[in-house]
Amino acid sequence: MDTDVRRYLADLVAAARDVLCDDLVGAYAAGSVALGAYQVGRSDIDVALVCADALADGRKRELVARLRHEALPCPARGLELVVYRRAVAGAGTPDPGFEVELNTGARMPFRVTWSGDERPAADGRFWYGLDRSILHQDGLCLLGPPAVEMFAGLAPADLRRLLVEALTWWLALPTPPGDEPAAGAEDAVLGACRSLVRCRDGVWLPKVAAGRRLVELGHPGTALIERAIDARLGGPPPGGREARDFQRGVRDEIRAAG
Repeated sequence: MDTDVRRYLADLVAAARDVLCDDLVGAYAAGSVALGAYQVGRSDIDVALVCADALADGRKRELVARLRHEALPCPARGLELVVYRRAVAGAGTPDPGFEVELNTGARMPFRVTWSGDERPAADGRFWYGLDRSILHQDGLCLLGPPAVEMFAGLAPADLRRLLVEALTWWLALPTPPGDEPAAGAEDAVLGACRSLVRCRDGVWLPKVAAGRRLVELGHPGTALIERAIDARLGGPPPGGREARDFQRGVRDEIRAAG
């Protein structure tokens, strides 16, 4: 793990313990850090905290005050933090179900959502069940029991539904017309690769690793996937139109799997 990230995670857990005391029963790195795919200058730091019981509003606000970038500088693009009750983490629910969510960082818009019920549908309510599924498989334990014991996986039907919702949400985002390289199209393609590999093989892989697996298997979109992988290393991204076509194809396959 990157040294700055390791130090930051230790400081974050210490600050969270100061606020939550014995109510903090687990802390886990998720996302690229957990999957061994963290890229300095590109990746976010994703963290899930688990508390014993529901948090009072005052403790939520104190936790946000202690962990926001201005109080605890994040060495990455930003921190994406979600706090769950232990009962929610272990329930295998597809619902958001969180106590509080914080996005903060030097290159990330500040945002706080004070409960899962407040998460707007337009912003996507699928993220959390998918994130907990990744945590169940590969969460990096910073405090508490192993992630596989703290977080339950999703039922297959719920997993497919959330993957389809995620792809539909991404497809609704605006994209430049024509076939010119479109910023972010590489992540759209590789994110779809990761969803497809999870559906086919039952395992979460980092985006680039998922793309490479599909290339090795001779996926019809191999040329596009290879360009998306090259774009992660500084090459031009694919065009928005072809990225969208690829996402639609993946969405259709996942739907058919149900």
